[in-house]
Amino acid sequence: MINESGNEPVSKGMLWAGRIISGAFALMLIFSATMKFIQPDGFSEGIKHLGWDDATMTYVGVVELLCVVLYLVPRTAILGAILVAAYLGGATATHVRVADPFFSPVLVGIAAWLGLWLRDKRLRELLPLG
Repeated sequence: MINESGNEPVSKGMLWAGRIISGAFALMLIFSATMKFIQPDGFSEGIKHLGWDDATMTYVGVVELLCVVLYLVPRTAILGAILVAAYLGGATATHVRVADPFFSPVLVGIAAWLGLWLRDKRLRELLPLG
């Protein structure tokens, strides 16, 4: 089976594991961006605790969606993963700043890179972990 970047064959299991992990990661960020757009009850109080306001969250949601789109398109997936890592680094810093647990954005970032590593030979060549 040809991998996502269209290069040499990769095992079917590795490719599908990468797609599933990448899809789960993308759904989490799409859900997160959607919450920033619709801002349900209690949203304002939650983000004020983090030092953000409602208007800013709309822009953050747009950035979040753009990063996910770049990540999901095979040709721009590595750029998308870099941007997602930067975005999640900001999320981690936000949580650390207010002394909240910060493991969630770190784990989401690891999932993003793992999914891409499994489905894209170019990344495995850059990071030969296995």
